[in-house]
Amino acid sequence: MKAISFEFHRPDSLAEASDILVRYDGDARVLAGGQSLMPMLNLRLVRPAAIIDLSGLAELKTIEVSATEVSVGALVTHSALEFSRESGVTFDLLRYVAAGIAYRGVRNRGTMGGSLAHADPAADWPSCLLTLDARVTISGPDGTRQMPISDFIVGNFTVALRPGEILTRIHIPLLNSEAKWGYYKHARKVGEFAEAIGCVIDDDARGIFRVVAGAMSAPSVVLPGLTKDRQQIITLADVRHALEEAAPSVEGRHIHFHAVAVMRALQLGVRP
Repeated sequence: MKAISFEFHRPDSLAEASDILVRYDGDARVLAGGQSLMPMLNLRLVRPAAIIDLSGLAELKTIEVSATEVSVGALVTHSALEFSRESGVTFDLLRYVAAGIAYRGVRNRGTMGGSLAHADPAADWPSCLLTLDARVTISGPDGTRQMPISDFIVGNFTVALRPGEILTRIHIPLLNSEAKWGYYKHARKVGEFAEAIGCVIDDDARGIFRVVAGAMSAPSVVLPGLTKDRQQIITLADVRHALEEAAPSVEGRHIHFHAVAVMRALQLGVRP
């Protein structure tokens, strides 16, 4: 099966892209890397009147590093992050996560911004960036605004974009040089969608110890009650209880499945 006929636009600016979105009044789709959108088009799961290709917007393809954060353009590919030559603990985590996404062809074209805007609960970046307490910049008819990633993803395949708005950048706070992290993803085979994700960061210098569970039947969640003081004695029962509190829609054996993924991330969280 192939996509239905649609109008194709390749704007030269964000303002033009936003104007086109407004013109189609919700009946247009933005194309970033296309690794999710193209299969959906070909299967006719989406039938837009227009596709807006952002690939001509060079400002969305940059990685900028300041003293406090990494700013990643929405069109930066997984491969660009996987092979980034930037040093530091934050990039160690980003490279590790990027290298485990799907297959080489997907990593070469798929983008961080596209992944977030698609908001697939099984995707890697939502869990990783929630753990890092990232923020996003959104551009639209009324200018730009920022919000935490926790507010941007409001449900499975649902984000807080208003009509005419486009996700443009992701802002990731830099971890301290002594920070530690762990990331564990379970998939039936390499390259397949995750069935459980656990991610943890321990940034003692900034007083941050955060544990996240992802790839569930709900968006990724920060697990409550798992504090740095208890890190050495966190048990599987502790994680299960935190999951039951933070993600009540996950039930039965699935709770145990996700709890184990989180425990493995905690065990890996000794990376310097």
